[in-house]
Amino acid sequence: MERKQLEYFLTVASHGSFTSAAHALRIAQPSLSYAIQVLEREVGAELFRRLGRGVVLTDLGEALLDPARKVLHDFSQVTLAAQQVTGLVTGRLDIVAVTTLAVDPLAEFVGAFRRQYPGVEFNVVDPENAAAVVDFVRRGQCELGLTEQTVSTTGLRAFELPEQEVLAVLPPSASTPSAGVLQIGELAELDFVTTSRGTTTRAVLDDVLADAAAAPRVAVEIAHRAAIVPLVLAGAGAALLPRSLAEDAATLGAVVVSLSPRLARHGVLVYPPGELSPAARAFVDLVTTWPASAPSTDER
Repeated sequence: MERKQLEYFLTVASHGSFTSAAHALRIAQPSLSYAIQVLEREVGAELFRRLGRGVVLTDLGEALLDPARKVLHDFSQVTLAAQQVTGLVTGRLDIVAVTTLAVDPLAEFVGAFRRQYPGVEFNVVDPENAAAVVDFVRRGQCELGLTEQTVSTTGLRAFELPEQEVLAVLPPSASTPSAGVLQIGELAELDFVTTSRGTTTRAVLDDVLADAAAAPRVAVEIAHRAAIVPLVLAGAGAALLPRSLAEDAATLGAVVVSLSPRLARHGVLVYPPGELSPAARAFVDLVTTWPASAPSTDER
């Protein structure tokens, strides 16, 4: 019985389906199904009962849950002990982050950390949605996570990240409002380029217009977040983006304006309440003391 088999088993149990679990694990579903079949042969009975497109645990599967979690915890303790010996000379840190927070502030955090600890490698995972970040950390697939403040983080530690102002990004042909700002109510008159429901980018748009008792006019719904700015620049519609992304769009010709009343969002850094690896502990220390821990201009 291998550690990976137990990780796969717990992920399927958590998601209730092989399709969702394979997506979360970023592996092909046939590979996941095969791994579970091998595990079932090893334990001598089925662990899941198939019900339509989903699965439920058998009695044996239920009995295996706690032992599997304990085994994975023991594995992590062995890894932790080794990391404590080697310190931060080398290592790997797995972080799961929603896209907007991966751009800002995670990119700056990682850059500052790597300048101090160049031997530590990062693996940044893109989740399905903000809630999935918490699932990744709870299951131990990633040690740290960056998600929206509105997501329940029960059982985890959470630290509020620097505020992100949200700006309106308009096509280059758009006129800048005479007042220099765009009223929230005026957003209802614009066509938007955004991601699908359930994503953080879409939630910002839906929430702000819901407060204005209006629904967004979605001209282009796209799964590829990186295509939002190119679509705005091409004249397909407007977008609401964090300041860092909006300012990048402005350098390419987009018209960027502030909103009135001011719109801001907050993210949180989440991590387990127990012992962290040396790399994760150093990263948490950097974030929680930012900007005091940030390198000075001379150091850069």
